[in-house]
Amino acid sequence: MSWDGWLAEQREARERAGLQRALRARSVDEDVIDLASNDYLGLSAHPEVRRATADAALAWGAGSGASRLVTGTTTAHGELEAELAGFTGRRSALVMSSGYHANLSAVTALADRDALIVSDAHVHASLIDAARLSRATIQVVPHNEVDAVRAALDQAGGRRALVLTESVYSVLGDAAPLPELAEICAERGALLLVDEAHGLGVVGDRGRGLVAGLGEAPQVVMTATLSKSLGAMGGAVLGSEALIDHLVNRARPFIFDTALAPAPVAGALAALRLLRERPELPRRVHGRASELADRLAVSRSAGAVLSVPMPSPQVALAAQAAALDAGVRVGCFRPPSVPDGVSRLRITTQAGIGDEPWEHAVEALTRVVEQHGGAP
Repeated sequence: MSWDGWLAEQREARERAGLQRALRARSVDEDVIDLASNDYLGLSAHPEVRRATADAALAWGAGSGASRLVTGTTTAHGELEAELAGFTGRRSALVMSSGYHANLSAVTALADRDALIVSDAHVHASLIDAARLSRATIQVVPHNEVDAVRAALDQAGGRRALVLTESVYSVLGDAAPLPELAEICAERGALLLVDEAHGLGVVGDRGRGLVAGLGEAPQVVMTATLSKSLGAMGGAVLGSEALIDHLVNRARPFIFDTALAPAPVAGALAALRLLRERPELPRRVHGRASELADRLAVSRSAGAVLSVPMPSPQVALAAQAAALDAGVRVGCFRPPSVPDGVSRLRITTQAGIGDEPWEHAVEALTRVVEQHGGAP
């Protein structure tokens, strides 16, 4: 079969299954209540964040010019790394071009053929890809089952072991049992890597994330993104000075990637400072998430993400379209983006939306879910 024939066959199969995807551009002035984005705190458009981003672009230019180890590291990178580490209670931080790169860098620099990776069944695709690229032995354990992690580590046979989890999971919105996992890893000399992509800015004391609640915890490595609660773009790995030194020297996705531009670095730093000053923002997210979960009859989320099960991929797409017709944009998760194969509407509750638009969104989504047979 020719390549053209194969590509056409693949598309036809996706369309039959209701799994075909397409890019849809949005305009700057569209009149839609956006409950699909990950801008949980509404800081992306905050005047102080916009100004810091624009000022950095005017000062430094559009890009960073090179990788971090050449000339791509600026004073702005250092400021953000220091303040991120201080806010989350970590010793040190390393900023990268995306949260995906942060996970790739951490896992592939720490694990190799001689290591064991114990991975929760629901971790993000970036951690799955990183584990595969590391060439380590991988054992996938059932979601949030502490005993399964313990049993896997007990079979490590002297190998270096790395446990992968998220603080708050991006599909179901549930939290990992971090204290128990950290204790198990400490007892067995394993590292626990926690992806705080959906935790930073939303959960924990003043939005510091769940890792901060573990205290010093030298056996814990934290990754995060700057593109969700901090409203910018980029990612970071946080941990000990020795860990960061190792990544600077061994993490290929970091070493060979052009540095994150100064503009989003400055924007993320401004957002982080606003988060420190406004602890009511995470509280508002939680209040709205609980309200909407109760209205839709779904489980309450540990973070900002609500997951509404739908009967099929096709029905999920129809419900998403109906919500958009009502002026509300929501996400639509279909295989293979969902760990258990159940198509869902993915709704992100946000602090930056006014009370009146929020009430409209709640009413519209309640109608749409009822009409399309979603949730229980």
